[in-house]
Amino acid sequence: MNPNLQGALLMMGSMAAFTMNDVFVKLLAETVPLFQIVFLRGVMTTVLLAATVAAFGKLTFRIPRGDRAKVALRTVFEVLTVVTFLTALVNMELANATAILAALPLVVTLGAALLFKEPVGWRRWTAIAVGASGVFLIVQPGTAGFNAYSLLALVAVFLVAGRDLSTRAFSNQVPLMSIAVLTAASVGAFGGIMSLTIEWVPMTGREIAYLAGSALFIIGGYVLSIFVMRVGDVAVTSPFRYTALVFALILGVVVFAEFPNALALTGAAIVVATGVFTLIRERQVARG
Repeated sequence: MNPNLQGALLMMGSMAAFTMNDVFVKLLAETVPLFQIVFLRGVMTTVLLAATVAAFGKLTFRIPRGDRAKVALRTVFEVLTVVTFLTALVNMELANATAILAALPLVVTLGAALLFKEPVGWRRWTAIAVGASGVFLIVQPGTAGFNAYSLLALVAVFLVAGRDLSTRAFSNQVPLMSIAVLTAASVGAFGGIMSLTIEWVPMTGREIAYLAGSALFIIGGYVLSIFVMRVGDVAVTSPFRYTALVFALILGVVVFAEFPNALALTGAAIVVATGVFTLIRERQVARG
């Protein structure tokens, strides 16, 4: 198996894991308050992820002084992302929420151009504009299918972009796996604080199983996404990120009996197409 094929399979595995995490959270949120879920999943994720990283001898929290503010900013973005996206997820269709999140590569490209002065030609600016129209078709403001939580999912896209751009600014000395542990702990701590404002509910065995499934799949997504960066060409493996939308469409129908309308499917196709074009264009520019 060549490295690019390995990378593609790892990326698809990562996207499947993240989507399964979303499914478990959505199922759990039908009977359990969201902040109770965020706290308990955060505890499970932190313990399991820390144990995994420590087993590989990579657990260290020695962060260079110049990166500490960037790490703090990334953590804030991550906490806000979890709250906004999960709130949107439990109140809208799985495929639609995933499709809006698929606009991320376009937003990151825009942010990199504005913040880091990375060159973006007219072709990629056009792709960003076309991709925005695709998101508009998914959100569908002013129609019967419009859901205010669609806008919250869109806010989550910009927060994820902020997280990724903050990460891009890290020096090479930042221990990324340890940052993942720190982030999981921060998200769990925030969920714990916010859960004090709600009434907790006792959980059944099935709900605990859902919670454990969510924690395991999100860790699987983290680990596989890191392994992806070690094999194959990024320009080849990155487009397979869009398989998350395929998984979300299938699981949305099978688990929740959700059938996105034609406009949403058209918008999703536009977002995926423009995202793939952006990735291909970046590869061409890198080659000169």
